[in-house]
Amino acid sequence: MEPIKIDGGFGEGGGQIIRSAVIFSAITGKPVEIENIRKNRKVPGLRPQHLLGVKILSKICQSKVEGLYVNSTSLKFFPSQGLNLDLQEDIGTAGSIPLILQVLIPAVSLMKNSLKLSIIGGTDVPWSPTSDYTKYVLSEAFSRIGINFTYNIKRRGYYPKGGGLVETQIQPCKNLSSISLTGRKTTFAKLLCAYSHIPKDMVEKEIQNAKAILNKNGFDCEISITEENALDKGCSILIFSHDTNSVIGSDGIYQKSLSGLGETVAKKFIESNLGVDLCLSDMLVVPLSLVKETSVYRVKQITKHLETNLFVASKITGCKYGIGKLDDGFEVRISGILNA
Repeated sequence: MEPIKIDGGFGEGGGQIIRSAVIFSAITGKPVEIENIRKNRKVPGLRPQHLLGVKILSKICQSKVEGLYVNSTSLKFFPSQGLNLDLQEDIGTAGSIPLILQVLIPAVSLMKNSLKLSIIGGTDVPWSPTSDYTKYVLSEAFSRIGINFTYNIKRRGYYPKGGGLVETQIQPCKNLSSISLTGRKTTFAKLLCAYSHIPKDMVEKEIQNAKAILNKNGFDCEISITEENALDKGCSILIFSHDTNSVIGSDGIYQKSLSGLGETVAKKFIESNLGVDLCLSDMLVVPLSLVKETSVYRVKQITKHLETNLFVASKITGCKYGIGKLDDGFEVRISGILNA
């Protein structure tokens, strides 16, 4: 079978299109060829953080891979039958564990395989969802679709040294279900904060600022703050809520300064008042593109990552999607044609 060609320069032209293409390839069994990888970036081609997720996935689905090296601008992925595995991996840097699991969780589950993985790297790093977001927001949304996994943070890992440890178990999907997430009704939120090598009073000040904003906007808030020893100074904050019509999270991490972090995360949470947050909106595309029934969710903005995932999904699976403008955001509809 000839590989389906994907233009790696489409949309935001970053790592997202690589992740999406190999996930769909593994699930559908259709080989893909990704060209022009990160063409418009300052340093084009594959970077080290893109390699490990593809390498692990290639082990699981016994795939042949061409072009999997740093700076490669073309990648071919030829999947085969999946295996149930127990693996231990080390990124070797503060590379994002959540981004690697964005590849593995849907791919392994929808291939109807299982994976037990212990992985060392960055748990809460720039340009990536935090580990708490993965554990409490992504897992909730995926479970409603039929994808289940556990995510245990054994040790935090911040930039630049990393050294965090996560243990995860991904279960085979038994049944995929459509979803409808159109608007948040709950006024209850949870706030989680983990920190290392930062004065406690500075952390508590940020949390109180966040709580004040939540209370001002009518939210009751349950707060958990934990000091967890890590190799580097770091802090992550997650505010999230679930109800029958919404799954929403807002997260942020310490980057050189802690000042304003609590306020930023809280305001972003308040603004995300529809069915899903911006980050989750693109993560839902993979499983929903394989569900025959129509799924509907509403989001404040259409991000480049969402556009990229919809493009790749329609190219490989043939799913149909539509985006409608609302007074206060957008409505996304996805109808798959496969019976996963």
